[in-house]
Amino acid sequence: MTHKIDPLVFRLGITKGVDWKSKWFNKKKYADNLKQDFEIREFIEKKLANAAVEKVVIERSTNLITITVFSGRPGVIIGRGGMGAEELKKELKEKVGEKVEVRLNIQEIKNPETNAQLIAKNIAQQLEKRIPFRRVLKLTIDRVAQSKEVKGIKIAVSGRLDGSEMARREWLKRGRIPLQTLRADIDYAKANAYTIYGVIGIKVWIYRGEVFEGKES
Repeated sequence: MTHKIDPLVFRLGITKGVDWKSKWFNKKKYADNLKQDFEIREFIEKKLANAAVEKVVIERSTNLITITVFSGRPGVIIGRGGMGAEELKKELKEKVGEKVEVRLNIQEIKNPETNAQLIAKNIAQQLEKRIPFRRVLKLTIDRVAQSKEVKGIKIAVSGRLDGSEMARREWLKRGRIPLQTLRADIDYAKANAYTIYGVIGIKVWIYRGEVFEGKES
């Protein structure tokens, strides 16, 4: 059998900067902080399901937690007059406790239409609405391929597709996806679609060309 590795981890420090989603270290409370980080991300993902959240970065210092939400629709999070952001901050404060101050930052993603994580989530939402998977894949690839930045895209889905009795894997590709080339700028993401037939796994690869020394993405 072949050995598979995450395309992003494969390129850490080469074309991808070492940018962790949790930026802290605490020997005494490591397990508690890790569990709390997981709960914070799970809460934000559920609450902001329609806000196109790509990732949540958590930084910790003494009595302060800074939570940065990267979103393709920051206006949905902020709300009218910032009421949405204030409500979210209040709820996060309740989860982490009164002794710790919470700072909430919201950052906009410049090109959400070419972001692998947001594309994977969008596909998952369409599959949950029972739209045929072949139509979803074809329309998504057609839309993403229109961008000049994108040199290639591949989408794979696996599970009981369209309610079939046996699970299988299907994929669609356009352009080049050089996964063995370390200088290739590959954006990779995965998501799950929870349908009445079961869970469907989604993987997205986007190739944006080669990155040479001094031009890290």
